[in-house]
Amino acid sequence: MLRAHPSLLRELVERCETLRRHLASGGSAETRRQLEDASYTLCVVTGTRQLDTALDGARRQLADAMRREQPRRR
Repeated sequence: MLRAHPSLLRELVERCETLRRHLASGGSAETRRQLEDASYTLCVVTGTRQLDTALDGARRQLADAMRREQPRRR
């Protein structure tokens, strides 16, 4: 299975979360469009169809990537 680079996932997760907050506090139609675009992209790179599922999947992938990057101690 192909996986998106962690930096791309991190950027998309942060963007979606930020846009969601802006929209919840009275964001504009432009904010809604930007959230739809970012959500679509995150869904594509995680192989999902809903934003909440995509965010959960991206967070799991990021956690896995962090564990793999940790040096192994003996």
